[in-house]
Amino acid sequence: MIRLLILLGALLVGACAHLPGQEAGAAPIRAMTFNIRLDTDSDGPDAWPHRKDMVAALIEREAPDLLGLQEVLIHQKRYLEAALPRYAFAGVGRDDGAGAGEFAPLAWRRDRFDLLQSGTFWLSPTPGTPGKGWDAAYPRIATWAVLRDRRTGRRLRALNTHFDHVGGQARAEGARMIAEWVARDSSAPAIVMGDFNALPDSPPYRILADTATSGLVDTRSASRTPLYGPPGTFTGFDIATAHDAPIDHVFATRDLAVAAHAVVTQHWGGRLPSDHYPVVVDFEQAP
Repeated sequence: MIRLLILLGALLVGACAHLPGQEAGAAPIRAMTFNIRLDTDSDGPDAWPHRKDMVAALIEREAPDLLGLQEVLIHQKRYLEAALPRYAFAGVGRDDGAGAGEFAPLAWRRDRFDLLQSGTFWLSPTPGTPGKGWDAAYPRIATWAVLRDRRTGRRLRALNTHFDHVGGQARAEGARMIAEWVARDSSAPAIVMGDFNALPDSPPYRILADTATSGLVDTRSASRTPLYGPPGTFTGFDIATAHDAPIDHVFATRDLAVAAHAVVTQHWGGRLPSDHYPVVVDFEQAP
């Protein structure tokens, strides 16, 4: 009988255990942004057919609850939907609002979140209509969703985007549009992520990282634990590349505490799954 009581006590302690620094009953959220590089034959040995399994394996291994992808063509999206059945996807192609052009899809774990609402807007003066904005070289979009956390019952707002690589005005105006999107609803935490093609000293970054303007903080600077991985996030498929600043970022409202921020450099014998490293952020929520 005594041995049985000891065993039951041990099981109870195990059930109540939690990560250091994390309150019992808290519901951590892992978010990941990953530019997977579009499928183009010009990449030669780094073209999509040669690395698609690495992309899926990396996502599966990091197991984010919330995932933002960039440079996703429709057949790449369909491959990942099949390879990652635990995830639900939302988003449309930027060229026509359906299947043409690159997607910037959001995905989430089906066992963690229920979808309440989702949509896409174009980073342009006509956000409801497909097209380029300002000095952008291509149409650019933001994909958003409102999710219900199945663990806590709370709502979470999420947005994923890919800013233009040419137009400086387009990037700044896109940042203002996203800051306005965040400000429209302060009743739920928000996570904003993507490939912003913007270094930390650039105007679009400063717009989004200015809490007074956007309501957001850069998770890299807000991380409670030391940063993991290199500072740069673009590699051009060269494992030896070492840029000193990121262009892929994750921002969040202040009601989400940032437990950890990582730039994941996983490779397969020097072969990289994409020309960008993914960024993975762990958030803590109060119970």
